[in-house]
Amino acid sequence: MSRTIGRRDFIKTSAGAGLTLAMGKALAAASTGAAKAKAPTVGVGIGEDYGQAAVRAVALAGGIKRFVPKGAKVALLPNVQSRHPGAYTNPEVLRAVIRLCKKAGASEINCLSWQTAKQWDDTGLKAILDAEGAGLKLFEKDESLFKPVPVPNGVVLKEARVLAALFDHDVLINMPITKDHAGNKFTGAMKNLMGLNSPESNRTFHRPNWKTDPDDVAHLDQSIVDLNKAVRPALNVVDATEFIVSNGPFGPGQLFRPQRVVAGTDRVAIDAHCASLWGLKPSDIVQIKRGGEQGLGEINPEKIVLKEENI
Repeated sequence: MSRTIGRRDFIKTSAGAGLTLAMGKALAAASTGAAKAKAPTVGVGIGEDYGQAAVRAVALAGGIKRFVPKGAKVALLPNVQSRHPGAYTNPEVLRAVIRLCKKAGASEINCLSWQTAKQWDDTGLKAILDAEGAGLKLFEKDESLFKPVPVPNGVVLKEARVLAALFDHDVLINMPITKDHAGNKFTGAMKNLMGLNSPESNRTFHRPNWKTDPDDVAHLDQSIVDLNKAVRPALNVVDATEFIVSNGPFGPGQLFRPQRVVAGTDRVAIDAHCASLWGLKPSDIVQIKRGGEQGLGEINPEKIVLKEENI
């Protein structure tokens, strides 16, 4: 079962949980340039069986045991932003990742969210969690439930406010769906981390003309890049099975079905690959371009090891 957790409940349940950056070393961002130490691997599973495509993508990226140590508490971050087709993480991709985490010996698996219970029900993701025995921890939009985290080398964001419950976990697996966005045209691995940042802080990402003014779009993109300097997922598993390429991020919109699941650790490389799937030029997407320039990952396809396999 799930229930929404408020400030009073959170204080009771988190006492002694060690919600500090020291407990979240796997979640803290690497120093600038570390992501470029060697060519990143991007694994891609292709096929109509989206669960098996996810399993294959993770295997190609290095295998789940590389990312989830035995006994680890795992936090998952799927996208439940909208119930319209192609606007939320496919349930079978979520099911596959939960089962992989169990296989690796995870002691606990939870989805963390400040979205509503209705969104989890409407997308079918809550049913998957119930069937697979994973937890759903919902939190009120209360600033006291978010932990201030410094942003190293932040350009417009000097401090992020990240859901504090995240730091009671050992591993974060980021699980977005790639899709259209009304302002910056692209949603992917980097943007999905806004689901952990406080809604109040997220509002500062959006200037009045974030859909139309190039400077305001760039501010949104740079805010996303800065947030990604504060939190680094251990693994990204991106749903690129079928997604909207218009009227994003909520839809309904035109559906595109490349039937792919994309996995790896380098968010810039993954987003660059996902953007190219539907004809976008990664260097034209400000968050991808700046993510590469500011040391979050690799944008040059010639410096990315792409491993693809049909199911």
